[in-house]
Amino acid sequence: MSAGSPSGWTLYGVDFTSAPRARKPIVIARGHATGNEVALLALERCADWRAFEALLTRPGPWLGAFDLPFGLPREAVLDLGWPTAWPALVEHCRRSGRDAFRSALDAYRESRPPGRRYAHRAADGPAGSHSPLKLVNPPVGLMFLEGAPRLLDAGVTLPGMHLADPQRVAMEAYPGALARGITRAPYKSDERRKQTEARAAARQTIVEALEAGGHPLRLRLVADASLRAQLLADASGDCLDATLALVQAAWALHAGAPLYGLPAGFDPLEGWIVACG
Repeated sequence: MSAGSPSGWTLYGVDFTSAPRARKPIVIARGHATGNEVALLALERCADWRAFEALLTRPGPWLGAFDLPFGLPREAVLDLGWPTAWPALVEHCRRSGRDAFRSALDAYRESRPPGRRYAHRAADGPAGSHSPLKLVNPPVGLMFLEGAPRLLDAGVTLPGMHLADPQRVAMEAYPGALARGITRAPYKSDERRKQTEARAAARQTIVEALEAGGHPLRLRLVADASLRAQLLADASGDCLDATLALVQAAWALHAGAPLYGLPAGFDPLEGWIVACG
C-alpha cells in the first residue's frame, strides 16, 4: 500500500451481533491509518441498539468495516418476489419483522433441494462467508435484518450500493477471511469448554502477524500493551475480530473512493466484502 491514504479519517472495525447486550456487546476497534501502519486507539462496546445507532451518527470523516451482510442473494430475492432495489429490500424486510422474516427464509430453505438449501451471494465464494439466509450458528440473516436498516436510517454511504453522506462510509467486512490468511487454526469460541490454550496460541499468532504486516493486506498493526493484552485475553475473539475488521477498513481507505477497493460492477443488491477478490 502507498503512504498516500487520506489523513484525518477515523477508522472503525465492528464485530456485530444481532442481539447486543452487556454480556455480548457489539465491539468496535477504533483507530487510524498512517502510511502502512494501522493504529488501534481504543476498543469500544455497544451493549444496546441506542449505543450502536449513536456510533453510526458520529460526525465524519470516518470509514467503518462492519462484520454483517449488507445484502441478500439476488437468486433468493427474485424467488421470494421481494424488491430488487437495496433500499426497498431493506424496508421490506424491516416491515416484515423478525418472525415473518425468519418464517420466509425457513420456508424458502425447505423448498430447495438437499445440498443447495442456502442460496449464496457472489462474494460469499471468494470470502468463504456464510449465506446471509442462515439463521443459526451464526444467525447471519438476523444480522442483516438488524444491521442493514440501521445503516439505511443513519444516512451512511455504502459504496456501490447506496450513496448518502460521503464523509461516513460503511463497508461490509469479514474478519474471518483475513484471519484465515494467517492461520487456519481455530482462535475463538463463546463456549467456555472450547476456550483452550491452543486457541489462545492461535490468537497470538494472528496478533503477531498483524503487527509484522505478515498477512495478505500487508498493513502493520500498532497497539499499546493494554490493548494488545485485550486482543489476546478475549477468548470470544470479539476484540480480535473487530481489530481484523479495522485492518480491512484501513485497506479500503488506502484504496480510496468511490469503491474503496470493491470490484467494479458487483451486484448492488448483494453487496461485496472488502478485500475479498
